[in-house]
Amino acid sequence: MKLKILIACLAIAGLASTGVVAWRDHAALAQAAEPVHTAMTAPAAPAAATPVPKLELTDFSALVKRYGPAVVNISVTSNVKASFGGVPGFGGGDRNDPFFEFFRGFRIPQDAVPAPVRGQGSGFIVSSDGYILTNTHVVDNASEVTVKLTDRREFKAKVVGADKQSDVALIKIDAKDLPTVRLGNSHDTHVGEWVVAIGAPYGFENTVTAGIVSAKSRSLPDGSYVPFIQTDAAVNPGNSGGPLFNLAGEVIGINSQIYSRTGGFQGLSFAVPIEIALKVKDDLQAHGKVTRGRLGVTIQEVNAALADSFGLDRPHGALVSDVEKGGPADRAGLKAGDVILKMDGKPVERSIDLPVMVANAKPGTETTLDVWRKGDDRTMKVTLGERVDAKVASSDGAAPGTGRLGLAVRPLTSDEKRETGEHAGVVVEDASGPAARAGIQPGDIIVSLNGLPVTNPGQLRELAAKGGKRLALLVERDGGKLFVPVDIG
Repeated sequence: MKLKILIACLAIAGLASTGVVAWRDHAALAQAAEPVHTAMTAPAAPAAATPVPKLELTDFSALVKRYGPAVVNISVTSNVKASFGGVPGFGGGDRNDPFFEFFRGFRIPQDAVPAPVRGQGSGFIVSSDGYILTNTHVVDNASEVTVKLTDRREFKAKVVGADKQSDVALIKIDAKDLPTVRLGNSHDTHVGEWVVAIGAPYGFENTVTAGIVSAKSRSLPDGSYVPFIQTDAAVNPGNSGGPLFNLAGEVIGINSQIYSRTGGFQGLSFAVPIEIALKVKDDLQAHGKVTRGRLGVTIQEVNAALADSFGLDRPHGALVSDVEKGGPADRAGLKAGDVILKMDGKPVERSIDLPVMVANAKPGTETTLDVWRKGDDRTMKVTLGERVDAKVASSDGAAPGTGRLGLAVRPLTSDEKRETGEHAGVVVEDASGPAARAGIQPGDIIVSLNGLPVTNPGQLRELAAKGGKRLALLVERDGGKLFVPVDIG
């Protein structure tokens, strides 16, 4: 799969240089310049030798040998519909093709049909029973996912879940005793540290590249809340989803995007911090979707001019430019023009810090905000809502929470329990595959499966796994209940 590429808006001129260290034979040079002494002249004491600085080069071979086998190559097949019934091999539907006009009269009108599209990416094994992290854009809309290990074994993989907001996906292969990576913490990483990327750029499997951390907490203009790690390690299409290691051999990020004017590497690559990826992984495994807190504000960066106009001592915090009507922030009394300086005591140095803090909190959590308003500090209590993200994806058409059924579900809230009178059940967030064909809809409450009460998403997943090819779901919808037969097939 092609690497997710952000087209740079600035013209970048690159300079390459090669460093050469010239060594001199100081002993020979000193001998040639040695003065001739007469018998009356006492010999001078020999000068102390100037120590030559020792240059230590970093060797990545031990790291690669230890953790390289846990990095996998991912091949993906997707079906897309052809929009033009052209003559195969003669321009097809590409109007920029020089043969398009000549052969357009020979078109055979036909309905759009699925055409296989193949791509490649990378991933890394995080548990010995076959769970693998990669990028969402690697497996998005995939009809078939194949994982190849360094020992040349190949496995068909299932997409457990994919989160577009963070560009993190979790896939699973049926294998045991697999090599795994060691997971680290990007918070402990410093700008200037060496990092190593392993992946399959342009299909060249298990390619190792190295560089340094160029910056941290980069905000990119792609609508993502992710505070990316910027590096200059060479990353190209095919590296997507591969690990970014520190010198301790710990994965600190997932290589995800590059800035480029050509489509190839130009010294700017970006990785998703591993802490964000692990939260996504845990949510997908436990709930079938990613749960994030929501504040309900639009924010912007505080620059020097804005800091001066608002009376701040320095540029910091997140400036609220708009408040969602009726949202959590609105109910708590936040207003446009407020500058959020802290959340639960943690400083908000840059605007990108706040979305990460809010997203990591669970919906319903009461949080404390330190706010600067019209020259005064104040503290406000806010109960976070739930952020609704894009739908999750699955390779078999089923949502990842309960793969056999094709449902993404969540537990009932306290308010929903009071309104419906139900103390058990789960709410359908997304329906696809067998459940969607049976008529299950988002908003339905699943009360039981084959007569057994359902109290949480995990239990529904277990009951569905143990059930037969035909399951009976008791569903509450619009105040009434009905049984819905679901044919798993």
